Amino acid sequence: MTDIAPFPLVEVRGTPSERGRMYGEEARERVRLSASLYEEQLRRLGFSSEDVSRLVTIFLPNIKEWAPDLVEEMEGIAAGAAVDLTSVVLVNARTEVLQLARREKGVGDDEPDGCTGAVILPEATRDGALIHGQNWDWKAECADTSIVLRILRDDGPDVLTFTEAGGLARSGFNSAGITVTANYLESDRDYREIGIPLPFIRRRALEAQHFALALRVVAITPKSGSNNMMVSTAEGYAVDLECAPDEAFPIYPKNGMIVHANHWQSQVALAKLKETGLASVPDSLYRDHRIEKLLSARNGDIVADDLKNALFDDFAAPFCVCRAPMKKEGGNLSATVAMIVCEPAKGMMEIAPLPAINRAFTGYDLKMDEALLVRLSSTSGLANGVAAKHGEKRWSASS
Repeated sequence: MTDIAPFPLVEVRGTPSERGRMYGEEARERVRLSASLYEEQLRRLGFSSEDVSRLVTIFLPNIKEWAPDLVEEMEGIAAGAAVDLTSVVLVNARTEVLQLARREKGVGDDEPDGCTGAVILPEATRDGALIHGQNWDWKAECADTSIVLRILRDDGPDVLTFTEAGGLARSGFNSAGITVTANYLESDRDYREIGIPLPFIRRRALEAQHFALALRVVAITPKSGSNNMMVSTAEGYAVDLECAPDEAFPIYPKNGMIVHANHWQSQVALAKLKETGLASVPDSLYRDHRIEKLLSARNGDIVADDLKNALFDDFAAPFCVCRAPMKKEGGNLSATVAMIVCEPAKGMMEIAPLPAINRAFTGYDLKMDEALLVRLSSTSGLANGVAAKHGEKRWSASS
């Protein structure tokens, strides 16, 4: 299918409040659709509008204390989209709110936010540039409620991120060359305490000027539930952090890459906590190995198309790396919503919506910091190509 629309690009700048208002105005319809998707899901669970506000408000004090500027930005989004602040916070805390709601009602989770991700280090690629990407498996409807957000900041690196409309960040990279993707995990430590919702952590990591500071944000910020986050730098390295709410377990590259799906890999983690997510995502046990096998066959000569081809893998369909829309037991229409492939040294992100039925990619770019280009130029010829490309249009389609 070639009639699936690409994700729209929204560009914002200014103060947090100004950025938020621009965001809300530009993406108004998608923000409303995004919020209504989760409001309706909560209604099906038996929650009234007042109940939804109550659940969302549980998280606001911690968020305000930890990141008051991001609360200002959400207030701006709400004003620009003409919705309540509660709706925007719900989009950003939907994983945590839905989990609390299910626990309150005593129902299980049949629709985890799955992903299969990979980072390929420069020694394993053809041109010596790091490649970082993932498939995002979630509600197929999110193909119509997601955007690409370019944030031009006066107080740090610019950010390019794919996210649900109204969201602060999901997968993406910044102009300092730091890329972040994330994968669902579960453990027996989840939801004992109220932590910072995951999109806020991803956004803070993407605002970091240095790789170490991005890792710090992911590793030490208290969370409500478990999550896996891959953090890489265009300068040629990556660390995967399997995060319990109160502890992070690092996984380092092997044979020039890291591949991760939705189950715990760290043996240290597994010695200290109990894996509780495999009942929902048993296919995770082979998805990461499928990607690793396909990429390993090209080790040393990997290009972005090789990662795309691996992420298109349909072994054991419909429970495969790249899944077509399908109804699940709870009625959720599940799918690989997007395939995201980042080449941060080149300032490029490519995304295909619903890739199991659509292989058309759209390219989105970001002007990279001069200091990064200087460092990269000392180890590769990439900087000249990046600098030349920045004279081209900033949002272009390719397939």
